Amino acid sequence: MATFLSFYKFSLVFTLICLGLGVWYGWSSTGDIGATASLVWIIVVLSVLEISLSFDNAVVNASVLKEMDEVWQRRFLTWGIAFAVFGMRVVFPLAIVAIAAGLGPIETLNLSLNDPARYEEIVSSAHVGIAGFGGAFLAMVGLKFFFDLDKDVHWIAAVERRLARIAALPAVEIALLLLAMWGVSTMLDPADALTFIVSGILGLVTFIAVEGLNTVLEMKADTARLQGAVVRSGLGGFLYLNVLDASFSFDGVIGAFALSNNMIVIALGLSIGAMFVRSMTIHLVRRGTLAQYRFLEHGAFWAIIVLGAIMLLSARFHIPETITGLIGAILIGLSLWWSVRHNRRHPVSEANAPAE
Repeated sequence: MATFLSFYKFSLVFTLICLGLGVWYGWSSTGDIGATASLVWIIVVLSVLEISLSFDNAVVNASVLKEMDEVWQRRFLTWGIAFAVFGMRVVFPLAIVAIAAGLGPIETLNLSLNDPARYEEIVSSAHVGIAGFGGAFLAMVGLKFFFDLDKDVHWIAAVERRLARIAALPAVEIALLLLAMWGVSTMLDPADALTFIVSGILGLVTFIAVEGLNTVLEMKADTARLQGAVVRSGLGGFLYLNVLDASFSFDGVIGAFALSNNMIVIALGLSIGAMFVRSMTIHLVRRGTLAQYRFLEHGAFWAIIVLGAIMLLSARFHIPETITGLIGAILIGLSLWWSVRHNRRHPVSEANAPAE
Protein backbone atom coordinates (compact mmCIF):
# COMPACT_ATOMS: atom_id res chain seq x y z
CA MET A 1 0.00 0.00 0.00
CA ALA A 2 2.85 2.35 0.85
CA THR A 3 4.46 1.64 -2.53
CA PHE A 4 1.19 2.35 -4.31
CA LEU A 5 0.79 5.67 -2.52
CA SER A 6 4.35 6.69 -3.36
CA PHE A 7 3.48 6.57 -7.07
CA TYR A 8 -0.17 7.67 -7.00
CA LYS A 9 -0.41 10.04 -4.01
CA PHE A 10 -0.32 13.19 -6.14
CA SER A 11 -2.91 11.76 -8.56
CA LEU A 12 -5.23 10.86 -5.69
CA VAL A 13 -4.92 14.35 -4.20
CA PHE A 14 -5.48 15.87 -7.65
CA THR A 15 -8.58 13.68 -8.04
CA LEU A 16 -10.03 14.89 -4.73
CA ILE A 17 -9.39 18.51 -5.77
CA CYS A 18 -11.10 18.01 -9.15
CA LEU A 19 -14.08 16.26 -7.56
CA GLY A 20 -14.30 19.10 -5.01
CA LEU A 21 -14.31 21.62 -7.85
CA GLY A 22 -16.99 19.54 -9.56
CA VAL A 23 -19.18 19.64 -6.45
CA TRP A 24 -18.68 23.40 -6.12
CA TYR A 25 -19.41 24.03 -9.80
CA GLY A 26 -22.44 21.74 -9.84
CA TRP A 27 -24.00 23.28 -6.75
CA SER A 28 -23.26 26.89 -7.76
CA SER A 29 -24.69 26.37 -11.26
CA THR A 30 -27.74 24.22 -10.41
CA GLY A 31 -28.43 24.56 -6.67
CA ASP A 32 -29.72 20.99 -6.74
CA ILE A 33 -28.17 18.01 -4.93
CA GLY A 34 -29.34 15.48 -7.53
CA ALA A 35 -27.99 17.51 -10.46
CA THR A 36 -24.70 18.06 -8.64
CA ALA A 37 -24.35 14.35 -7.90
CA SER A 38 -25.08 13.55 -11.57
CA LEU A 39 -22.44 16.02 -12.70
CA VAL A 40 -19.81 14.58 -10.33
CA TRP A 41 -20.70 11.06 -11.49
CA ILE A 42 -20.03 12.06 -15.12
CA ILE A 43 -16.64 13.43 -14.06
CA VAL A 44 -15.82 10.06 -12.45
CA VAL A 45 -16.97 8.11 -15.54
CA LEU A 46 -14.92 10.36 -17.84
CA SER A 47 -11.81 9.86 -15.71
CA VAL A 48 -12.24 6.06 -15.75
CA LEU A 49 -12.82 6.14 -19.52
CA GLU A 50 -9.66 8.19 -20.05
CA ILE A 51 -7.58 5.82 -17.90
CA SER A 52 -8.91 2.71 -19.65
CA LEU A 53 -8.21 4.21 -23.09
CA SER A 54 -4.74 5.38 -22.11
CA PHE A 55 -3.05 2.41 -20.43
CA ASP A 56 -1.27 1.61 -23.68
CA ASN A 57 -0.17 5.26 -23.70
CA ALA A 58 1.41 4.77 -20.27
CA VAL A 59 3.29 1.66 -21.45
CA VAL A 60 4.66 3.42 -24.52
CA ASN A 61 5.53 6.49 -22.46
CA ALA A 62 7.48 4.24 -20.11
CA SER A 63 9.35 2.60 -22.99
CA VAL A 64 10.62 6.04 -24.08
CA LEU A 65 11.01 7.50 -20.59
CA LYS A 66 13.26 4.67 -19.36
CA GLU A 67 15.90 5.79 -21.89
CA MET A 68 15.87 9.38 -20.59
CA ASP A 69 17.87 10.66 -17.66
CA GLU A 70 16.13 11.57 -14.40
CA VAL A 71 16.22 15.31 -15.13
CA TRP A 72 14.11 14.93 -18.28
CA GLN A 73 11.91 12.33 -16.61
CA ARG A 74 11.02 14.90 -13.96
CA ARG A 75 10.47 17.57 -16.61
CA PHE A 76 8.07 15.30 -18.48
CA LEU A 77 6.16 14.59 -15.28
CA THR A 78 5.95 18.31 -14.33
CA TRP A 79 5.96 20.44 -17.47
CA GLY A 80 4.27 17.63 -19.38
CA ILE A 81 1.42 17.62 -16.87
CA ALA A 82 0.63 21.25 -17.66
CA PHE A 83 0.64 20.45 -21.38
CA ALA A 84 -1.49 17.30 -21.07
CA VAL A 85 -3.97 18.55 -18.47
CA PHE A 86 -4.35 22.24 -19.27
CA GLY A 87 -3.20 22.34 -22.89
CA MET A 88 -4.94 19.33 -24.41
CA ARG A 89 -8.00 19.06 -22.14
CA VAL A 90 -8.86 22.78 -21.94
CA VAL A 91 -7.02 24.88 -24.53
CA PHE A 92 -7.19 22.36 -27.40
CA PRO A 93 -11.03 22.13 -27.62
CA LEU A 94 -11.27 25.93 -27.26
CA ALA A 95 -8.70 26.38 -30.04
CA ILE A 96 -10.67 24.08 -32.35
CA VAL A 97 -13.83 26.13 -31.84
CA ALA A 98 -11.99 29.44 -32.21
CA ILE A 99 -10.46 28.39 -35.54
CA ALA A 100 -13.57 26.64 -36.90
CA ALA A 101 -15.96 29.46 -35.96
CA GLY A 102 -13.55 32.35 -36.46
CA LEU A 103 -14.02 33.55 -32.89
CA GLY A 104 -11.65 35.19 -30.43
CA PRO A 105 -10.48 33.49 -27.21
CA ILE A 106 -12.96 35.31 -24.94
CA GLU A 107 -15.89 34.71 -27.32
CA THR A 108 -14.98 31.03 -27.54
CA LEU A 109 -14.81 30.70 -23.75
CA ASN A 110 -18.21 32.37 -23.42
CA LEU A 111 -19.64 30.02 -26.04
CA SER A 112 -18.34 26.95 -24.19
CA LEU A 113 -19.86 28.13 -20.91
CA ASN A 114 -23.13 29.62 -22.13
CA ASP A 115 -24.00 27.61 -25.25
CA PRO A 116 -22.49 24.13 -24.74
CA ALA A 117 -24.67 22.55 -27.44
CA ARG A 118 -23.25 24.88 -30.11
CA TYR A 119 -19.75 24.38 -28.68
CA GLU A 120 -20.11 20.59 -28.97
CA GLU A 121 -21.40 20.93 -32.54
CA ILE A 122 -18.36 22.95 -33.64
CA VAL A 123 -15.87 20.61 -31.94
CA SER A 124 -17.55 17.57 -33.52
CA SER A 125 -17.46 19.22 -36.94
CA ALA A 126 -13.65 19.21 -36.74
CA HIS A 127 -13.54 15.46 -36.13
CA VAL A 128 -12.46 14.53 -39.66
CA GLY A 129 -9.29 16.62 -39.42
CA ILE A 130 -8.54 15.41 -35.91
CA ALA A 131 -9.05 11.80 -36.97
CA GLY A 132 -6.63 12.23 -39.88
CA PHE A 133 -3.88 13.90 -37.85
CA GLY A 134 -4.14 11.78 -34.70
CA GLY A 135 -4.70 8.52 -36.55
CA ALA A 136 -1.70 9.04 -38.84
CA PHE A 137 0.64 9.96 -35.98
CA LEU A 138 -0.42 7.04 -33.78
CA ALA A 139 -0.28 4.57 -36.66
CA MET A 140 3.30 5.65 -37.40
CA VAL A 141 4.27 5.22 -33.74
CA GLY A 142 3.02 1.64 -33.79
CA LEU A 143 4.33 0.73 -37.25
CA LYS A 144 7.79 2.14 -36.49
CA PHE A 145 8.11 -0.27 -33.56
CA PHE A 146 7.48 -3.37 -35.69
CA PHE A 147 9.13 -2.28 -38.95
CA ASP A 148 12.59 -2.51 -37.40
CA LEU A 149 15.43 -4.60 -38.85
CA ASP A 150 17.17 -4.75 -35.46
CA LYS A 151 14.12 -6.06 -33.60
CA ASP A 152 14.87 -9.57 -32.31
CA VAL A 153 12.18 -10.07 -29.66
CA HIS A 154 8.82 -11.04 -31.13
CA TRP A 155 5.47 -11.69 -29.49
CA ILE A 156 3.24 -12.64 -32.46
CA ALA A 157 6.28 -14.16 -34.14
CA ALA A 158 4.63 -15.21 -37.43
CA VAL A 159 3.64 -11.60 -38.12
CA GLU A 160 6.34 -9.60 -36.36
CA ARG A 161 9.28 -11.46 -37.94
CA ARG A 162 7.89 -10.73 -41.41
CA LEU A 163 7.35 -7.07 -40.58
CA ALA A 164 10.94 -6.81 -39.32
CA ARG A 165 12.24 -8.33 -42.58
CA ILE A 166 10.03 -6.07 -44.73
CA ALA A 167 11.60 -3.11 -42.93
CA ALA A 168 14.58 -3.56 -45.25
CA LEU A 169 12.46 -1.68 -47.81
CA PRO A 170 12.96 2.06 -47.11
CA ALA A 171 9.90 3.93 -45.79
CA VAL A 172 7.61 0.92 -46.26
CA GLU A 173 5.57 1.89 -43.17
CA ILE A 174 4.97 5.37 -44.66
CA ALA A 175 3.74 3.83 -47.91
CA LEU A 176 1.40 1.54 -45.95
CA LEU A 177 -0.03 4.46 -43.99
CA LEU A 178 -0.55 6.59 -47.11
CA LEU A 179 -2.43 3.73 -48.78
CA ALA A 180 -4.64 3.36 -45.71
CA MET A 181 -5.35 7.10 -45.67
CA TRP A 182 -6.20 7.06 -49.36
CA GLY A 183 -8.54 4.11 -48.81
CA VAL A 184 -10.44 5.92 -46.05
CA SER A 185 -10.58 9.16 -48.06
CA THR A 186 -12.39 7.37 -50.92
CA MET A 187 -15.32 6.80 -48.53
CA LEU A 188 -15.66 10.51 -47.68
CA ASP A 189 -17.23 13.50 -49.40
CA PRO A 190 -14.69 15.43 -51.53
CA ALA A 191 -14.37 18.31 -49.03
CA ASP A 192 -13.96 15.97 -46.08
CA ALA A 193 -11.57 13.77 -48.06
CA LEU A 194 -9.28 16.74 -48.72
CA THR A 195 -9.37 17.75 -45.04
CA PHE A 196 -8.65 14.17 -44.00
CA ILE A 197 -5.71 13.71 -46.38
CA VAL A 198 -4.12 17.07 -45.53
CA SER A 199 -4.51 16.44 -41.79
CA GLY A 200 -3.11 12.92 -42.14
CA ILE A 201 -0.09 14.21 -44.07
CA LEU A 202 0.48 16.82 -41.35
CA GLY A 203 0.35 14.05 -38.74
CA LEU A 204 2.89 12.06 -40.74
CA VAL A 205 5.16 15.10 -41.18
CA THR A 206 4.93 15.84 -37.44
CA PHE A 207 6.04 12.29 -36.65
CA ILE A 208 8.96 12.52 -39.10
CA ALA A 209 9.96 15.94 -37.72
CA VAL A 210 9.97 14.74 -34.10
CA GLU A 211 11.85 11.56 -35.04
CA GLY A 212 14.34 13.62 -37.04
CA LEU A 213 14.94 16.03 -34.16
CA ASN A 214 15.44 13.11 -31.79
CA THR A 215 17.98 11.54 -34.17
CA VAL A 216 19.94 14.81 -34.51
CA LEU A 217 20.06 15.25 -30.74
CA GLU A 218 21.19 11.65 -30.24
CA MET A 219 23.96 12.08 -32.83
CA LYS A 220 25.18 15.22 -31.06
CA ALA A 221 25.06 13.41 -27.73
CA ASP A 222 27.05 10.47 -29.12
CA THR A 223 29.68 12.84 -30.50
CA ALA A 224 29.96 14.60 -27.16
CA ARG A 225 30.37 11.27 -25.35
CA LEU A 226 33.19 10.25 -27.68
CA GLN A 227 34.92 13.50 -26.73
CA GLY A 228 34.59 12.63 -23.05
CA ALA A 229 31.74 14.98 -22.20
CA VAL A 230 28.98 14.04 -19.78
CA VAL A 231 25.70 14.22 -21.67
CA ARG A 232 22.33 14.39 -19.94
CA SER A 233 19.79 15.30 -22.58
CA GLY A 234 16.30 14.04 -23.30
CA LEU A 235 14.78 16.92 -25.29
CA GLY A 236 13.94 14.74 -28.29
CA GLY A 237 12.19 12.16 -26.13
CA PHE A 238 10.42 14.90 -24.18
CA LEU A 239 8.98 16.43 -27.37
CA TYR A 240 8.07 13.01 -28.76
CA LEU A 241 6.19 12.04 -25.58
CA ASN A 242 4.20 15.27 -25.51
CA VAL A 243 3.16 14.96 -29.17
CA LEU A 244 2.25 11.32 -28.48
CA ASP A 245 0.16 12.36 -25.47
CA ALA A 246 -1.58 14.95 -27.61
CA SER A 247 -2.47 12.35 -30.23
CA PHE A 248 -3.89 10.03 -27.59
CA SER A 249 -5.97 12.82 -26.12
CA PHE A 250 -7.72 13.64 -29.42
CA ASP A 251 -9.92 10.55 -29.19
CA GLY A 252 -10.74 11.09 -25.54
CA VAL A 253 -11.69 14.75 -25.97
CA ILE A 254 -14.05 14.02 -28.88
CA GLY A 255 -15.48 10.90 -27.23
CA ALA A 256 -16.18 12.80 -24.01
CA PHE A 257 -18.99 14.70 -25.73
CA ALA A 258 -20.97 11.45 -25.78
CA LEU A 259 -21.35 11.91 -22.00
CA SER A 260 -21.39 15.69 -21.59
CA ASN A 261 -21.11 18.89 -23.61
CA ASN A 262 -20.05 20.92 -20.59
CA MET A 263 -16.45 22.07 -21.04
CA ILE A 264 -15.73 22.25 -17.31
CA VAL A 265 -17.05 18.74 -16.65
CA ILE A 266 -15.05 17.32 -19.57
CA ALA A 267 -11.87 19.12 -18.50
CA LEU A 268 -12.13 17.89 -14.90
CA GLY A 269 -12.85 14.28 -15.86
CA LEU A 270 -10.18 13.98 -18.54
CA SER A 271 -7.61 15.77 -16.40
CA ILE A 272 -7.99 13.18 -13.64
CA GLY A 273 -7.40 10.46 -16.20
CA ALA A 274 -4.38 12.24 -17.65
CA MET A 275 -2.83 12.58 -14.19
CA PHE A 276 -3.21 8.85 -13.48
CA VAL A 277 -1.61 8.03 -16.84
CA ARG A 278 1.41 10.07 -15.70
CA SER A 279 1.52 8.13 -12.43
CA MET A 280 1.23 4.79 -14.24
CA THR A 281 4.07 5.82 -16.53
CA ILE A 282 6.50 6.58 -13.73
CA HIS A 283 5.36 3.44 -11.86
CA LEU A 284 6.26 1.29 -14.87
CA VAL A 285 9.66 2.99 -15.18
CA ARG A 286 10.64 2.88 -11.52
CA ARG A 287 9.57 -0.75 -11.00
CA GLY A 288 11.17 -1.95 -14.25
CA THR A 289 7.90 -3.57 -15.33
CA LEU A 290 8.78 -3.50 -19.03
CA ALA A 291 11.96 -5.47 -18.36
CA GLN A 292 10.08 -8.02 -16.26
CA TYR A 293 7.34 -8.59 -18.85
CA ARG A 294 9.09 -8.78 -22.21
CA PHE A 295 5.97 -8.75 -24.43
CA LEU A 296 4.10 -5.96 -22.64
CA GLU A 297 5.51 -3.32 -24.99
CA HIS A 298 4.43 -5.39 -27.98
CA GLY A 299 0.85 -5.51 -26.73
CA ALA A 300 0.85 -1.75 -26.17
CA PHE A 301 2.20 -0.99 -29.66
CA TRP A 302 -0.31 -3.36 -31.28
CA ALA A 303 -3.01 -1.50 -29.32
CA ILE A 304 -1.65 1.80 -30.65
CA ILE A 305 -1.82 0.52 -34.23
CA VAL A 306 -5.43 -0.52 -33.62
CA LEU A 307 -6.22 2.87 -32.06
CA GLY A 308 -4.61 4.65 -35.01
CA ALA A 309 -6.65 2.55 -37.44
CA ILE A 310 -9.85 3.20 -35.48
CA MET A 311 -9.17 6.95 -35.47
CA LEU A 312 -8.63 6.93 -39.23
CA LEU A 313 -11.82 4.92 -39.79
CA SER A 314 -13.77 7.16 -37.40
CA ALA A 315 -13.66 9.85 -40.09
CA ARG A 316 -16.32 7.74 -41.83
CA PHE A 317 -17.75 5.39 -39.19
CA HIS A 318 -18.81 5.94 -35.59
CA ILE A 319 -16.87 3.51 -33.43
CA PRO A 320 -17.77 3.58 -29.70
CA GLU A 321 -14.93 4.35 -27.31
CA THR A 322 -15.88 1.20 -25.38
CA ILE A 323 -14.72 -0.93 -28.30
CA THR A 324 -11.45 0.98 -28.53
CA GLY A 325 -10.74 0.56 -24.84
CA LEU A 326 -11.77 -3.11 -24.86
CA ILE A 327 -9.48 -4.01 -27.77
CA GLY A 328 -6.56 -2.23 -26.13
CA ALA A 329 -7.21 -3.95 -22.80
CA ILE A 330 -7.41 -7.38 -24.47
CA LEU A 331 -4.15 -6.90 -26.38
CA ILE A 332 -2.27 -5.66 -23.33
CA GLY A 333 -3.79 -8.37 -21.15
CA LEU A 334 -2.76 -11.09 -23.62
CA SER A 335 0.78 -9.73 -23.90
CA LEU A 336 1.06 -9.63 -20.10
CA TRP A 337 -0.18 -13.21 -19.78
CA TRP A 338 2.20 -14.32 -22.54
CA SER A 339 5.05 -12.61 -20.69
CA VAL A 340 4.19 -14.40 -17.44
CA ARG A 341 4.07 -17.71 -19.29
CA HIS A 342 7.46 -17.01 -20.87
CA ASN A 343 8.97 -16.16 -17.47
CA ARG A 344 7.71 -19.46 -16.06
CA ARG A 345 9.15 -21.44 -18.95
CA HIS A 346 12.53 -19.70 -18.97
CA PRO A 347 14.83 -19.09 -16.01
CA VAL A 348 15.81 -15.52 -15.14
CA SER A 349 19.26 -16.20 -16.56
CA GLU A 350 17.65 -16.72 -19.97
CA ALA A 351 15.50 -13.60 -19.80
CA ASN A 352 17.52 -11.87 -22.50
CA ALA A 353 17.40 -14.76 -24.92
CA PRO A 354 15.44 -14.24 -28.16
CA ALA A 355 11.77 -15.06 -27.96
CA GLU A 356 10.48 -18.29 -29.40
